[in-house]
Amino acid sequence: MKQTIIHGLIGLFVFGCVAVAAQTEQPDYDIAILGGRVIDPETGLDAIRNVGIRGDKIVAVSEAPMTAATLIDASGRVVSPGFIDMHAHGQSLPAARMQALDGVTTALELEAGVLPVADFYDERATQGRPINYGAAVNWANARIAALMDKTPQADPAWFMEQFSDPGWQTRLATAAQLERIEAMVQEGLDQGALGVGFLLGYAPGTGRKEYHRISELAARNEVPTFTHARFLSMLEPDSSFEAMAEIVAAAAGTGVHAHIVHLNSMSLRDIEIIGPMLMEAREQGVRISTEAYPYGAGSTGVGAAMFRGPDWRERVGGVTAANFDVDGTRLTEQELARLQREAPGTQIVIHFLDTEDPEDQRLLNQSVLFPDGVIASDGGDWTVAGEALPEATWPLPETAWSHPRSAGTYARFIRQYVREQQAISLLKAIERVSYGPAKILQQAVPQLRSKGRIQPGADADIVIFDLAQITDNATYATPARASGGIEQVLVNGVLLVADGELNPALMPGRPVRNKPR
Repeated sequence: MKQTIIHGLIGLFVFGCVAVAAQTEQPDYDIAILGGRVIDPETGLDAIRNVGIRGDKIVAVSEAPMTAATLIDASGRVVSPGFIDMHAHGQSLPAARMQALDGVTTALELEAGVLPVADFYDERATQGRPINYGAAVNWANARIAALMDKTPQADPAWFMEQFSDPGWQTRLATAAQLERIEAMVQEGLDQGALGVGFLLGYAPGTGRKEYHRISELAARNEVPTFTHARFLSMLEPDSSFEAMAEIVAAAAGTGVHAHIVHLNSMSLRDIEIIGPMLMEAREQGVRISTEAYPYGAGSTGVGAAMFRGPDWRERVGGVTAANFDVDGTRLTEQELARLQREAPGTQIVIHFLDTEDPEDQRLLNQSVLFPDGVIASDGGDWTVAGEALPEATWPLPETAWSHPRSAGTYARFIRQYVREQQAISLLKAIERVSYGPAKILQQAVPQLRSKGRIQPGADADIVIFDLAQITDNATYATPARASGGIEQVLVNGVLLVADGELNPALMPGRPVRNKPR
């Protein structure tokens, strides 16, 4: 769409929807989005409307003509609430910009979280961010600090370095260590963390009592937990099913809202028994929510606990080294063994399901379309030759690497499930990427009550895209390719992406924190 954004009074002639006399008057709005297919999942609105914006807020959604300093012609386009990613490990500037080009206006690091929490928010406030940001408190960092007597850092690289000293992953905490963990988690919540991130699968030796006790703490603070399940296995004991049941038990026993991360990868091929168990628990009143991403492969450090121990290959579904790739190249058994021994923090992609196989795609669909589930990317930061990109890097070099979900999760979901498979309506799809995440979080985080909506009073976080053209372009071999068909992205009323081009000088992102205590 060419010249969709027109500044000032010239636009009044082009769109012809405002009387000429109005040219000498103050325009109604700062920005008006005209004639788009406006989707608001909370109210069920799916109709042609105009949207008026003043400052950082939507102030009108109407069929009436509008004047504005900036007019955006959205005819033939979808006008959606900005996408909210609950699982965004990539918190660098390059990662946030790539997510903006995929329609994400709020990226939250909730599964792992951060610790110290204040450092995370302070650093981003100083640097500025193109999209909204926030984080849970990182229970695993607290555990490392307590068991290994280390000072935690709010840096994913620091966490990966701890894989080389796995005592924190396998030992039970003493009473004194558990008290220290609890104190650090509480401090993080007091500093504004959005809940408690549980990387339980990275420390499977953690005591059940510890998981329950920290869940109790989250319940007392009225914030959710975000749990990476303890086991990744098709085999009993210590199966994925058992791990999911543990999350259900903690939610039922403490009253906490327990959010299960990447239901797709954690279920492996057992979604058909895990799904009904979760549904039944929810029908019994247990507060459980889920998320998934539309890929058959995950990504983590090659030294993660799930890739060690007896029968680990069979547990993960009979994988070989060929299921792993680094920088888009599949590994040999010798390379896998060397990396696990010498460089356990190396980021790898692990292919759990082959989406070229209709049966594997069917299993993935069950997680992605799980009732009331949401879409979350699990995307990460970008590297070149294993080294993190400098914050100022933009655009990404062609050789930049991450899992393709870091660039294309949301466009891929809409392309595959709405346009191609027609497995879900556009309204319901938009709910899974905007209002759904807001609804999960808004009780603990009042800021989310004004996100995920196209309504007067809502934050002006808006995505405008062409449903016929929206697509992911990132692949496992060439992940540094931005999505297509996403034409305009507004963050807090600022036009960050215009006609598909991101303005790197703009930093309209704001922190998202839990409610004051």
